[in-house]
Amino acid sequence: MSRKITYIAAALTALCTFGPAFAADEANVAPGLTYGGAPLGLHGADPVALLDHGTNAEGDADFAAAHDGVAYYFASEENLNAFEADPARYVPQYGGFCAFGVSVGKKFDGDPSFAAVKDDKLYVFLNKAVYEAYLKDQAGTIAKAEGNWTSIEHTAATDL
Repeated sequence: MSRKITYIAAALTALCTFGPAFAADEANVAPGLTYGGAPLGLHGADPVALLDHGTNAEGDADFAAAHDGVAYYFASEENLNAFEADPARYVPQYGGFCAFGVSVGKKFDGDPSFAAVKDDKLYVFLNKAVYEAYLKDQAGTIAKAEGNWTSIEHTAATDL
């Protein structure tokens, strides 16, 4: 009985800690919680591999870290250590939502299979067609997304 109460208390703590932060879709995360208590971001892809190596490597739950209430998985301990040394550098822009979507005032899923690094920042996109549209006007897309993000960051995706 005591063990069950401990699990319930841990679950409630996680909900109270992480629930309000994501009530308005501030980060693009998978439903549910990871073992560490935070929802999974970037579809489980390794953000260090994407940013530093230009590769979409699947992360491993054995190498996990949370930042701002989002769990990230890493392909290696080396990548985990790099992230922990400077997490703000590695998290995807716009909470991991599609950068092109944010440029048009929407919060679309950001798929790490379609990622770009520009000015040492990681951007993810909905799909190949959207990524190719971004490539036609990278600076314009990012400028529009920067302008929109502050007004939509705390708004639920379904309300946009």
